[in-house]
Amino acid sequence: MNYLPNQDRYSNMQYNRCGKSGLKLSAIALGLWHNFGGVTVFENSRAMMRRAFDLGITHFDLANNYGPPPGAAEENFGKIFKQDFQGYRDEMVIATKAGYDMWPGPYGNWGSKKYLMASLDQSLKRMGLDYVDIFYHHRPDPETPLEETMGALDLIVRQGKALYIGISNYQAAEAKKAIEILKRFGTPCLIHQASYSMFNRWVEAELLGLLQEEGVGCIAFSPLAKGLLTGRYLKGIPADSRAASPSIFLNPDDITEAKMAKVRELNEIAVARGQSLAQMALAWILRDGKVTSVLIGASKPGQIDDCVGAIKSLDFADEELERIEKILA
Repeated sequence: MNYLPNQDRYSNMQYNRCGKSGLKLSAIALGLWHNFGGVTVFENSRAMMRRAFDLGITHFDLANNYGPPPGAAEENFGKIFKQDFQGYRDEMVIATKAGYDMWPGPYGNWGSKKYLMASLDQSLKRMGLDYVDIFYHHRPDPETPLEETMGALDLIVRQGKALYIGISNYQAAEAKKAIEILKRFGTPCLIHQASYSMFNRWVEAELLGLLQEEGVGCIAFSPLAKGLLTGRYLKGIPADSRAASPSIFLNPDDITEAKMAKVRELNEIAVARGQSLAQMALAWILRDGKVTSVLIGASKPGQIDDCVGAIKSLDFADEELERIEKILA
């Protein structure tokens, strides 16, 4: 059946300007890190992309190594794009990255010009695209000169293979240097993708202030603390959950009683606000405008509906914020 998007898809989503650029991003973005690889049900992945777009999500985030196996998420995205979204390319912001181990030998990892150029060419081929909207360097390279890595990003934009470039997983001092180098090249850094959640607040110390000062956007990944802030573990570890599987990202040892006591208290605040715990956790990140967008993952379409519901209530009373701070302390 041909896919016809919801005609009202832009009515309820919020779109935030990314730094000082002309680009606006949907406040909720869909990440294809999990559940879009070769070991997942293709039609479920397709249904999630359709549902996201129907809800006004325009930003889809990938990387060369997403799968498993590496590259599979981009391949499946390409198939779904060809079937359902070719006519809507100009309504989508498609991002990919390179920086982690992708192929054997000395040229398939980190941040050399050779690796980044080759990786993006491979990504475009897998996705069936002429260009991506955002291309990120996925992590700092301790051995390659930063000028080389940033020079490759600049060249990629000048070649028309990406409209904007970004960085990910850079500490504040590293990000400051990268932003300065890109300014000199004349290709400004659009966005920084960083881990950020109620349980992981490292960006608040320096990074968020730096990005605001420099006019660079911020998109938060793992905003639900690998699922701990979804409420899924309030009554234990479900048999079909990530923590119950052989996942390297979340295991039963991460779900301590002390952590779950905080989760239960946070859930009480969410219920009083008329939100799910996941909705409140996302709203908390977006509350003050310092973060442009939050990047969610999902294993079923209904989870995307729940997350998008966060947009309905982004404001917090001072009393709520004070109580949250006490819980998280």
